[in-house]
Amino acid sequence: VDSPPPPSGPPGASTFTIEGRAAPALFVVGWLASLMGLGAIFVGVMSGGGLTSTIILGVGLALLAVGLVSASGSQGLDRRAHGVLPYRGPSPFLVFAAAVPVSIIAVLVAVIPMSLLDIPVDGPFGRLVSVLVQTIVYIALIRLLVIDTGSLSWAEMGVRLPDRKALSEIGAGALWAVPVIAVTIPVAAILQALFTVTPDSPLPPAGETSGFVLNLIAGAILAPLGEEILFRGLATTAWARGMGARRGIVRGALFFAVVHVLTISGGTAGEAFQLAIIGFATRVPVALALGYLFVKRGSIWVPFGLHAAFNGILLVLAEIALRSGVTGAG
Repeated sequence: VDSPPPPSGPPGASTFTIEGRAAPALFVVGWLASLMGLGAIFVGVMSGGGLTSTIILGVGLALLAVGLVSASGSQGLDRRAHGVLPYRGPSPFLVFAAAVPVSIIAVLVAVIPMSLLDIPVDGPFGRLVSVLVQTIVYIALIRLLVIDTGSLSWAEMGVRLPDRKALSEIGAGALWAVPVIAVTIPVAAILQALFTVTPDSPLPPAGETSGFVLNLIAGAILAPLGEEILFRGLATTAWARGMGARRGIVRGALFFAVVHVLTISGGTAGEAFQLAIIGFATRVPVALALGYLFVKRGSIWVPFGLHAAFNGILLVLAEIALRSGVTGAG
């Protein structure tokens, strides 16, 4: 099936037209809800806090979530209806963008009972809940926007239920963790010497056994699972189909590294910029290795094994450093 000829008119006019859309209503909802949501979020941020500001922010996040999910669905349906493309689904960028407001809303709902029970939302259990919710959102949106629309199957993304073979693949991936860390540590050391800033861990060491176990579950099991399905299963698969394996691996790696520095902040703009550079550069080696293993082996479980071992080793080292420091200080 050939792609339809582009509509006549000035450049860019086809971006906003409903003509030829597979789901015009979904397209309109995507644009309107996204714009209204962004506007409401801006107003809420500028309102200076308080109940009214919180309500406006909540409404804005909800509208943005509806808009971006609708836009993703519309794009996937359009690509599926028009033309024979190597990948006929929504852009991985758009799927991730949709996951952001959905995750924020879901996490806020999840932590409300914790707050009522006086459970620290920034402690190990709170972080575990946040990572679990984010993982569920990633998988649910991929199921809704990619699997259910027929863009890709779980098998095409290298995802299958864990079995004996999957366990051996996880082990094979885990063997890569030490050499990847050996490459990452000098990169981190050089950059920290140049910029004189030290990034904080997204999962700070707990200092006690139960918190450490919760950190391991969150950082070495849940986070790798959700991220590998999104960044390798969906993104790398989609881009490798459209532009070749090498470019797909590189783009997927850069996407992975960029996403991990989006929320970095610092005491000053310069400090935040330096922390972002370090965070980005130190994630590129492992991201490239994850993409390479995924494409080479065709299974999500191999990069999952590397990702889990990589995060687990770093969590163990951070915990040992904290406890040694506490012991030494005593």
